[in-house]
Amino acid sequence: MASPLSVAALAAGLAVSAPSPDDTHTLVLRVARDCSAAAQQVVDETGGQLLSVQPVGDTCIITVLVQGNGQRPRKVTVKVPM
Repeated sequence: MASPLSVAALAAGLAVSAPSPDDTHTLVLRVARDCSAAAQQVVDETGGQLLSVQPVGDTCIITVLVQGNGQRPRKVTVKVPM
């Protein structure tokens, strides 16, 4: 089973559109926003387990589960600008 982080990295692939029939010299590239580096940073800083990553506009919304000292784990959501 792939980790959520690797799935997020795969989802941030490259999409290429075909050239326009009117202008054979035009190639349009669309690149999906990638939050994988921000997600890894949040996981490293919190020591938590990655639950979800969502690119929203110019922000990555990252949710991790952080284990407490003998307490129930808590869910932490962090917004990181891209």
